[in-house]
Amino acid sequence: MAVNIKINGQPIQAEAGKTVLQVAKEHDVHIPTLCYHKDLNPTGNCRMCIVEVKGGRFLQAACVTPIWEGMEIETSSEKVMKDRKLTLELMLANHPVDCMTCDVAGECELQDLAYEYQAKVPAWGAKGTRYKVDSDPNPFIRVDMNKCILCRRCESACAEIQGRNVWGVAKRGFEEVIVAGAGVPMLEARCESCGQCVAYCPTGALSNKMNYGMGRAHQVTKVTTTCSYCGVGCQFDLLVKNNKVIGVASNPNAPVNGMALCVKGRYGYDYIHHPDRVVKPRVRRYLLEERGKTKEDGGWDWIDVEWDVALNIVAKKFMEIRGNFGADSIGLLTSAKCLNEENYLMNKLARQVIGTNNIDHCARL
Repeated sequence: MAVNIKINGQPIQAEAGKTVLQVAKEHDVHIPTLCYHKDLNPTGNCRMCIVEVKGGRFLQAACVTPIWEGMEIETSSEKVMKDRKLTLELMLANHPVDCMTCDVAGECELQDLAYEYQAKVPAWGAKGTRYKVDSDPNPFIRVDMNKCILCRRCESACAEIQGRNVWGVAKRGFEEVIVAGAGVPMLEARCESCGQCVAYCPTGALSNKMNYGMGRAHQVTKVTTTCSYCGVGCQFDLLVKNNKVIGVASNPNAPVNGMALCVKGRYGYDYIHHPDRVVKPRVRRYLLEERGKTKEDGGWDWIDVEWDVALNIVAKKFMEIRGNFGADSIGLLTSAKCLNEENYLMNKLARQVIGTNNIDHCARL
C-alpha cells in the first residue's frame, strides 16, 4: 500500500510502514545520523536525525518515525538545524577534542557532523577525561569511554549480529556509561573479540589495539581481499601503509559476511610480515641433489626453491611410491581452510589421478 507524503515540499509516494529516514534515503534527501546503521534496529538515541512534521508538537526522530498519509516533513528548517547543532555541542561537551592525535580522525562520524554544522565545544566548557584510557585488558579492542557518545551501536551490534550481549548501559543521567557485562572486563562478559563493536562505533571510543597509532584513514590504502582462514569466503579490507599491512577493516559490500568478521579474520593478520613466515617452498638438499639421506655435508638443510621445482619432486615421489607399493599406500588430507572447489580438485587428484580412495578432511566430524 502506498501513501502520499511531502518532504521539503516535494510530493512523494512511498510504501506504508517505512520510516521517514528510509524514504528520505530512497529519494536522496540527506538526513544526518549517528546511532542509526542500516544493519541494526533503529533506536532513536542520538537525536541527530530529527525532522519537523507539520502539526507535530515536537521534533521527531526520522529513523523510528513511520510515515502516514498526508504527512509533511521538513528536514532542514531553522528549528531542526538549530536543534541538531545543539545536540552536537552537548556531545562535544562530553567528548575530548583531541582530533589532532586521534586514530579515528578522518573517519569519525562525530567529527564530520561537527564540521558540517560548525559545532563547537560549549562556552561553559567540557568535562575532559573522566574515564581511564585503554581501560580494558582485551588484547585486541582498545576502549576509551571518554569518546563515547552513547549511541549504543556497540550494544546493538553485539546483541543483534554476534549474539553475545556483552555491552550494556550502566547508571543514568550525567553518569550514564557503556560497560561490559556488569562492569567487568570484556572477556569476563563472554566477549569473543570479534571486533563487531569496533566496526560499528562511529567515534574512537572503541578501536583496534593492534594497529593503534600506526596510521589514520588518509594515511592508509584499502585493499579488498578474501580471508585466508576458512572456506566461508568472508571479505574485508586490508589497511596498507608503506607496503605493509597494518590492520583489517570491515567492508560493508562484502557479499558473504557484510560487516561481520570473526576474531581470526579481523585480528589474525600479523603472520603476514612475521620474520618466521615461510614465503617460498622448501626442499631438503638431498632431494634437490638426488643423493642419499645423509645429514653430512648439509644433506638435510632446507633450500628455498620455486613452486615448479617443489611440485615436480612431490609428483616424482608419488609416482615412485605408487609404483613400488600401490596407489593405496598414499593418502591425502584436505582442509577446511580451502574452498569447496579446491577440496573437490583434491578429491579428483586422489581418486582419478593417483587412484586411491584414501582421502579425508579435518572438518568431516
